[in-house]
Amino acid sequence: MKRIPVLDLSYEISELKPQLMDAFASVLDNGAFIMGPNVKSFENEVAEYLGVKHAIALNSGTDALVIALLAAGIGEGDEVITTPFTFFATAEAISQVRATPVFVDVEPQSYNMDLDQLEAAITPRTKAIIPVHLFGHAVEMTRLMEIADRRGLLVVEDVAQAFGADCEGRKVGTIGHLGCYSFFPTKNLGAYGDGGLLVTNDSAFAEKASMLRVHGSKKKYYNELIGFNSRLDELQAAILRIKLPRIDEWNAGRRKAAATYKELLGSVGEIVLPIEAPYAKHVFHQYTIRILNGKRQALQEKLEAAGVSTMVYYPVPVHKLPIYQALEVTMPTAESLAEEVISLPIWPQIEPAIQAYVANKIIEALQ
Repeated sequence: MKRIPVLDLSYEISELKPQLMDAFASVLDNGAFIMGPNVKSFENEVAEYLGVKHAIALNSGTDALVIALLAAGIGEGDEVITTPFTFFATAEAISQVRATPVFVDVEPQSYNMDLDQLEAAITPRTKAIIPVHLFGHAVEMTRLMEIADRRGLLVVEDVAQAFGADCEGRKVGTIGHLGCYSFFPTKNLGAYGDGGLLVTNDSAFAEKASMLRVHGSKKKYYNELIGFNSRLDELQAAILRIKLPRIDEWNAGRRKAAATYKELLGSVGEIVLPIEAPYAKHVFHQYTIRILNGKRQALQEKLEAAGVSTMVYYPVPVHKLPIYQALEVTMPTAESLAEEVISLPIWPQIEPAIQAYVANKIIEALQ
């Protein structure tokens, strides 16, 4: 068997290539490359899909987080609670607006913020919470929003890894006050370059975010705020418009692949498989398992030798990165997960034979 990547986009590219080439030609013929008709159409289509009033297309998921915080007035002197087990951009966005990240440890089952520990982290300076729907599994948003509403806190959902995921029948990213998505090529809904999205039902937040993405102006050359150049590229919008109608089918393919892995690996000792909580409809951006008893590195090396690519998300929890070490906090679960997790190959069209090969090599390596 040829080398197995963590993600193989060749299936979707092969399927979509005729439509993609037509879309590229249409953009070229139109000549509108910045904030053109595809951007506006995508914003309307994605807002309808998510069931939200406002969708603002941006340059990246990171920009979406920064702009969301600024649109909500978060800044110097404020604290924002988030998780230490996520990509750096989540905390980075908090620091970019000169607020202070405050970390709450995660659950060992879902890898998401442990809501049992959330209220203890709230102080008079706390202004917002950024829950991260990690690896495609929703945070328990009903419970989180009850806490946030009772304490008067803003909620900015980080949905970079969970486009299309549900929490009690609602799309994640639309439950908090603002939702932030990434369209990095590896995401469940990915562009073929950078891209991001901010959504909200609050018209004031939407207006300010729309200004911030174009240098703080409502009207060109009449700048009112210090903003950014954070516009989704027209070509990327055209790609996303082709892919959006397929997202539910693709997410179903990921769930089917996850069920196959569960069947193949469910009885293997020294492995903890990912869960799907009753309130969540997981979209398995990653299929991330835990390898116990210090055997992860050896397993990864044996899989690599067998032609199976894997990834470790994330080898260093955010609070342990050099820039945040001065906080001197301990997050035991996040630190344990950083030593144990490994993500297996998964994509919507992955063949059962490939998964069987991966599973067999894992079983062999752990014997």
